[in-house]
Amino acid sequence: MTEPDLFEVVNPATEEVITTVELAGLAETDAAVARARAAFDTWRRVAPADRARLLRAFAAAVDADREHLAALEVANAGHTIGNARWEAGNARDVIEYYAAAPERLFGRQIPVAGGIDVTFQEPIGVVGVIVPWNFPMPIAAWALAPALAAGNTVILKPAELTPLTALRLGELAVAAGIPEGVLQVLPGRGPVVGQRFVTHPDVRKVVFTGSTGVGKEIMAGCAAQVKPVTLELGGKSANIVFADADLAKAAATAPYAVFDNAGQDCCARSRILVEASVFDDFLALLEPAVRGVRVGDPSDEKTEMGPLISAAHRERVASYVPDASAVAFRGNTPDGPGFWYPPTVLAPVRHDDRAFTEEIFGPVVAVVPFRDEEDALRIANATAYGLSGSIWTRDLGRALRVSRGVEAGNLSVNSHSSVRYTTPFGGFKQSGLGRELGPDALDAFTQTKNVFISTEE
Repeated sequence: MTEPDLFEVVNPATEEVITTVELAGLAETDAAVARARAAFDTWRRVAPADRARLLRAFAAAVDADREHLAALEVANAGHTIGNARWEAGNARDVIEYYAAAPERLFGRQIPVAGGIDVTFQEPIGVVGVIVPWNFPMPIAAWALAPALAAGNTVILKPAELTPLTALRLGELAVAAGIPEGVLQVLPGRGPVVGQRFVTHPDVRKVVFTGSTGVGKEIMAGCAAQVKPVTLELGGKSANIVFADADLAKAAATAPYAVFDNAGQDCCARSRILVEASVFDDFLALLEPAVRGVRVGDPSDEKTEMGPLISAAHRERVASYVPDASAVAFRGNTPDGPGFWYPPTVLAPVRHDDRAFTEEIFGPVVAVVPFRDEEDALRIANATAYGLSGSIWTRDLGRALRVSRGVEAGNLSVNSHSSVRYTTPFGGFKQSGLGRELGPDALDAFTQTKNVFISTEE
């Protein structure tokens, strides 16, 4: 008899083992797909109003469990309690938002000769969702909510490091009345469970959030079956600060645009581009803001940044800041156990420096000057990524010009907001394919069927 594959879940702030989770193997994955395939035949035929009612009940169950979910995320992922509460609330909001969709999956009536032509938005089938460790709870909801609303069934594979909130969401779905097999949470290793999503013919779509390298492998594997994918991948976003901006506000908010969640965010503005005439002034304002970031116990209400997810990831982040690096200034971290890394500002850096070109996924930001709009756009777009970014200026015309010129899917002017559940989210270039959130997400989980009915005798 094969020994179970057990994984120790560790608290990144204390390095203590929280619990042990059994990871699914190939047989368990195939069994889950079979259950999801069987459930799909029933779930897709649930009356739209009833499917909506079940999703509203699911959202209400998440709402009632928000503090518990937040506490799980603090312990499992090292998120600050403030962030974790927002994430639990976001999961609730996303499920509630898509609860309105089943009754609004409108088709069209298209004028044709000799009859009536109508379209239907049909569900795809079994959807395999692969969730990362950096935002386990909201990213799970971003996929499962529109997929379920459209009539699909979902198998969700959380990251090995952070399975606890996903498992709890699965429990809450069952408690809310979501039928058996419609939403399954299957902890497992990527090369086993995730890869089986790619190769199994009854998994009709794969949703993946993670690294660009793995995303490319998933896309190539799905191509063999012409299987659709939604990919939300890496980022190296620019925070562009013009001389006419509110420099004090731009500098005060810049740390939180990159050090939030300890920089473990695809949308992190990890390149700050500052107009040369105010470069020194901006750095002088940025230093106290960085040193003032509160790094520590993520369960403390005053903490603004927690630890990195693991010791291995801390080593990876540190590799981008070797001893000879141009460290302008740093924040502080606690002593003792925990995978801590200080908020770090590099300036000046070369445009070909690894820290400026590669996604670090940690609390490290590089600051460089630019001459004018054209130069700012050249630097901002000199990357394979195109997920997010910010533009700081008081000039509305410039804000619009630069917004149209930056090759990224989600931009903010005079703010760092990337995510609203009512608006589309996704990347350009190698930051991904498809859109999540907002009304656009439903397109990713439906397929258009055209029906012609002849009226001729």
